Amino acid sequence: MQNVSPFAALPASAECADQPLVLTYSDFARACVHANPSLLDAIRGERRDRDAMTARLSILRDEAEQRGTAPEHALNEAMRVLKREVQLHAAETDLTGQARLADVTGAMTTLAELCLQACCDFHYARLGVEHGMPRADGVAQPFLVIGMGKLGGRELNVSSDIDLIFAYPEGGETDGAKPLSNQEFFARLGRAAIGAMSEITPHGYVFRVDMRLRPNGDAGALASSFAALETYFVVQGREWERYAWIKARVVASTGDTGMCTRAIDELEALRLPFVFRKYLDFGAIAAIRDLHAQIRAEAQRRAATRASHATPGTIDIKLGRGGIREIEFTAQVFQLIRGGRMRKLQARPTCEVLRHLADEDMLSREVVKALIDAYEFLRALEHRLQYVDDAQTHRVPPPGPLRDRIARMMGLADGAALDAALSQVQDVVEQAFEDVIEATPAEASFGGRLDWFGDALRESTGLDAAREALAQRGFVEVEVLVARLAALVGGRRWTALSQVARDRLTALIDPVLTFASKTTAPEIAAARFIDLLDAIATRSAYLALLLEYPQALERVGRMLAVSPWAATYLTRHPILLDELLDERELRAKADWAYVRHELDATLAEATLPGGVPDIERRMDILRETHHVQSFRLLAQDLDGLLSVEALADELSALADLSIDAALRQAWAQLNNRHRDEPRFAVIAYGKLGGKELGYASDLDLVFVYDDDHERAPEMYAKLAQRLISWLTAHTAAGRLFEVDMRLRPNGNAGLLVTSLASFERYQMQRGSNAAWVWEHQALTRARACAGHAPTGERFEEIRRAVLGEVRESAHLLPEVAAMRVRMRDGHPNPTGLFDIKHDTGGMVDIEFIVQALVLLHAAQWPDLAENKGNIALLLRAAAHGLLPITLAQECADAYRVYRARQHAARLQAEGDAGPTRVPPEEFVAQREAVHAAWAHVFGSLSHD
Repeated sequence: MQNVSPFAALPASAECADQPLVLTYSDFARACVHANPSLLDAIRGERRDRDAMTARLSILRDEAEQRGTAPEHALNEAMRVLKREVQLHAAETDLTGQARLADVTGAMTTLAELCLQACCDFHYARLGVEHGMPRADGVAQPFLVIGMGKLGGRELNVSSDIDLIFAYPEGGETDGAKPLSNQEFFARLGRAAIGAMSEITPHGYVFRVDMRLRPNGDAGALASSFAALETYFVVQGREWERYAWIKARVVASTGDTGMCTRAIDELEALRLPFVFRKYLDFGAIAAIRDLHAQIRAEAQRRAATRASHATPGTIDIKLGRGGIREIEFTAQVFQLIRGGRMRKLQARPTCEVLRHLADEDMLSREVVKALIDAYEFLRALEHRLQYVDDAQTHRVPPPGPLRDRIARMMGLADGAALDAALSQVQDVVEQAFEDVIEATPAEASFGGRLDWFGDALRESTGLDAAREALAQRGFVEVEVLVARLAALVGGRRWTALSQVARDRLTALIDPVLTFASKTTAPEIAAARFIDLLDAIATRSAYLALLLEYPQALERVGRMLAVSPWAATYLTRHPILLDELLDERELRAKADWAYVRHELDATLAEATLPGGVPDIERRMDILRETHHVQSFRLLAQDLDGLLSVEALADELSALADLSIDAALRQAWAQLNNRHRDEPRFAVIAYGKLGGKELGYASDLDLVFVYDDDHERAPEMYAKLAQRLISWLTAHTAAGRLFEVDMRLRPNGNAGLLVTSLASFERYQMQRGSNAAWVWEHQALTRARACAGHAPTGERFEEIRRAVLGEVRESAHLLPEVAAMRVRMRDGHPNPTGLFDIKHDTGGMVDIEFIVQALVLLHAAQWPDLAENKGNIALLLRAAAHGLLPITLAQECADAYRVYRARQHAARLQAEGDAGPTRVPPEEFVAQREAVHAAWAHVFGSLSHD
């Protein structure tokens, strides 16, 4: 077989050339073969998969029973013999380079799963005969064995303990003559399984079993119901237990097959939200750092108290510096932080998680490759340490013959070569671990402690020092700022915060004030930052993010200082703070096809037990995706990377994507659908229709369908209602859009959804119920933005036909001018300022000019009916001689300038921007150009 090991194949010593390598190097293997020579055949045999192990276990049980061994003891004997066969064969193929690390750990994991399944099946049946089946409401309850740690991750080593938790769905009692509570039945089953696996017999043991990871540890129940497990997660679950449950996996289950499958799904639904938070959990960094420090301290304590560990020169490759645990922590901190939003990171094997981190650019490929190589080296070394005596050890022995033997097992010359290789690996791991875990915020620039300022604010004797510190930093409104800070760290909310949140909040005050003091408006920047801290105070993970990542704190500060609207948006959606970490992704041009693909995949994964769609979670996912993409566009906008037109195009594309995703989800919700795909289209009017959408724009929508099925009107009415709910409902993640349906035929009095045939009759003015001129004006900026493409194309044909109707200017222009007057009267401006949207000479005038030109002349020049936006249509009109080219260009420039000013006002608004009004001396030339264009198109028809 080809040598596939990362380590050189090992030559046998001359005196042992005719025997397996494992016998050359392993005292334990030699003892096993001496006691049972038939093991030589297993060592030299073929690798066994699950089926082969199952068959072999059955043969060994049959042979034991044929010798008169009782069934229970026959099973125990068979499992132990199989363990030695698999273990020694794995060691031999490892040492000879015929097996990779994953082959060895996979074989040991499969063995553990198979043996656990066998003994659970046996004792479930045995106890059932004596006490009956455990039931809840008449339904037999299954027994689940949850593998933790390396067993859960399929990374079991050759001499490992197995960490287990026992669980069952519901309480109740057995249905036999000697009934037991389900709790007692499963506790007895668990104790029997532990004994079957770990008791030492003349054939040894299968695996040592550790149950200390169960809820409440040694003091807890041996088997937990799902209700008890859920309560524990919610009420008592600690950060280190989230870490412990990352790899948790059901490795054996017994009972009715269907019930087992449902129970496994239900258990996973409990585990996932406990381990992987829906929001980005940057508090995990501090938690893992603390856990790592505790493990290091415990390892040092044991080394000081246990003589074997106190031997000079020994090296702990698991818990020591640069060891296996640091590689696992490096991967798992990303899992805990991002696993709730990035499903790939919920994987269990360490190397698989590391590869995902490289794929997502969270760690460089060079670092990931180095960590995987280091992991394989350390795990291989761990196995070789254990091959010697089958001891659960992770310590390299002191210099001497045994260390030299271990080195040769690694394909190295001697102990010195092993030391050099190991030291190099440890350096790589330690550096990567510290880069991810050990980063700490800078010390406060005064007082020497990050919590100095918070303490001063809470103590009357420290207020003078706080005032002096603020004044030294250039703040003028010191008293106002002191009062706001004191409310932040000493008010009613402060008393409700956890100690962790208090510490983090206090530690942020100094870096926040340091940044604010360097801006052009320190008081404003500080006030906005305080508002943000107040909003996220109860979510300590966000506080941890700002502490752990100074670059995120700085970018937040820049955004808060530049735009009040951005500050409000970020305060409402603090989950967006994570987007500030990756500068490259934040500035990258949106790839909407990729966003749609990722959104669809994430939505599909949001299911409840049994595969039922989790509607609430899916609504949140849609909103979170929209918030994230909007925020990235906002960041690019504030950095000057997008023009107003380009930003509007991107926001419109994002809205189209969101509406289409919501439509598909809403359709999937409907029962008894009459076809697989709805022949239904969403028509966008107004800003979305013209692709001029802003950050907080409402959506003007109309729904149409092209379907002759008798159930179509009913189904599409339900679909429209569901879609509106998907778009407008408030969830934990906020709201997507406000939706205005008043532009549909007959306005609020009309049907919610209209057939294309009815829409065409209405717009073409066939019959007594006909569209008004202003509705045709609105149609100039309408387009199909989501839904069934053929239906959208048919709508576009109707739209062009309506706009291409021949119209008389003597009838059309007075109606358009009268509508302009009504619109202006509906937006009175009592100030002496110029309203750049609604006042004469403003944006609405330009839009009405374009609409009048389209309605009058699209019959002669069909290109005017294309929905290309007001600026492009002005220039097309000029090309056809409908406006002087210079005047058209001036109006186009005015529209562009007005939009930019309106957009700037939006960013500077604290809340709802309201009308954008400027001094009357501003935009004089632009207003004159618009007045001239109006006179050219409308003549003497007034719009004042």
